[in-house]
Amino acid sequence: MIKPEEFTDITYVVEEDAYAIITINRPDRYNSFRGRTVDELIAAFKTAWADKRVAAVILTGAGEKAFCAGGDVKERAETGHYGETESGLFEIQALHQLIRDLPKPVIAAVNGVAVGGGHVLHVLCDLSVASSTARFGQAGPRVGSFDAGYGSAYLARVVGEKRARQIWFLLDLYDAETAERWGLVNDVVPPDELLDKAREYARKIASYSPTAIRFLKHSFNADTDHLAGLGNVAFAGLDLFVHSDEGMEGAKAFAEKRPPDFSPYR
Repeated sequence: MIKPEEFTDITYVVEEDAYAIITINRPDRYNSFRGRTVDELIAAFKTAWADKRVAAVILTGAGEKAFCAGGDVKERAETGHYGETESGLFEIQALHQLIRDLPKPVIAAVNGVAVGGGHVLHVLCDLSVASSTARFGQAGPRVGSFDAGYGSAYLARVVGEKRARQIWFLLDLYDAETAERWGLVNDVVPPDELLDKAREYARKIASYSPTAIRFLKHSFNADTDHLAGLGNVAFAGLDLFVHSDEGMEGAKAFAEKRPPDFSPYR
């Protein structure tokens, strides 16, 4: 497992001996994730799980423009995949399950766009705080990708079927106030207050019984844990799709800054 001192794509710090802050640190790519990024995120969440000082985890992105823009589509267009990984696998599904299984609340501090796979990451977090400048939405069908596991099925539990379908089928961006109204986020604050609000959440959690918090998190997840099985089917299908001509058309169009042409695949 990659050690925190070896991280290149993220940063990991423990503050006040109470909570960890994990920051996706690829602002030049809107904090999109490649294989290395996912490996480091998994290592960071496992480190937080094992650290008895850590009662909660804050997940955010570097800079002001992006929380996370999802998978690095430019990398996929250039190389056909998301880059090298420790295991040889792109373990985004393992990251999703780890965020859910971690027996400590995960707080998303959404500082800019949360789109595509980045939107899924914030949805999977237990709590979300958004900057007033944050934007939310999906991009998968536009760039030849999708998340038919937690990213859609669990999203429908959060915002309702009609809203989830609206997010995935229309691919519009929604402002922070709309996200709060739909139940996607818990709080909207000015940009300079974002991390302070997330830290306030984390401090409160750190003051409570860790055993009670652990059982509550597992209880909240129990009803939707069967979605992990759906996720296995979804990611198996996605792995085949992204390497197809149709899947690559979306990635190539994104990299070439042109509209995709999916008409041959209808």
